[in-house]
Amino acid sequence: MMPKELLKKYMPHPDTIKSHKNLQFLGAKLHDPNLWHLNRRSVSMAFAVGLFCAWIPTPGQMAIAAIAAFYMRANLPISVALVWLTNPITMPPLFYFAYLVGVYALNLPTADFSMDAILSGELLFPFLTGCLMLGIICSTAGYFGFSYFWRYHTINKWQHRQQHRQQQLARTKNPFRSIEWRL
Repeated sequence: MMPKELLKKYMPHPDTIKSHKNLQFLGAKLHDPNLWHLNRRSVSMAFAVGLFCAWIPTPGQMAIAAIAAFYMRANLPISVALVWLTNPITMPPLFYFAYLVGVYALNLPTADFSMDAILSGELLFPFLTGCLMLGIICSTAGYFGFSYFWRYHTINKWQHRQQHRQQQLARTKNPFRSIEWRL
C-alpha cells in the first residue's frame, strides 16, 4: 500500500475539521491546501514539526504543533498526531533519556532523576538541553527519513510499472507467438 493511501485511511476528512466550531477563529488559514494534502513535502514537514514538538516538555504540545504546522505549511493532522509519541505512558522513559542526553552533552555528573528535581530547577538545564537536542535530531531524521521513504516507494512503483509495460510490449511485438503452426 502506498504511503499516501495508508495515511488517508487514518486521517479525518478536512471538511470535518474545517467545520469544527472551535477552529473557526483560524479563518481562511484553515483552507490552505498544504495543511490537508498528502504529498512528500507536506508530510515530511509534518514529521519534522510533530517530532520536534513531541520533545517540548510543556502542556499544549498539540497546539504548538498546530501553530507550527500553519507557519511551516505542513500537514496539520499528521503534525498534531505525532505529538502523541510522548504520552503519559512513554513520557517518563523518554524524558529520563532526554535528561541523560543533556547530562552527557554538558559533561555534568548524573543525579537522582525525578520530576520534583526538574521542577525545582536542579536538573532543569540538562533536561531542557537534552529535549532540545533530541527534538532537533528526531525532527531532522523524521523529515529526511520520511522524504527518503516516500521517494524510494515512488521510484519502486515507477520501476514496477515500467517493467509491466515492457512485458506487455514484448507480448505484442510478436503477434504470431501464441499461434501454433501445424503443417
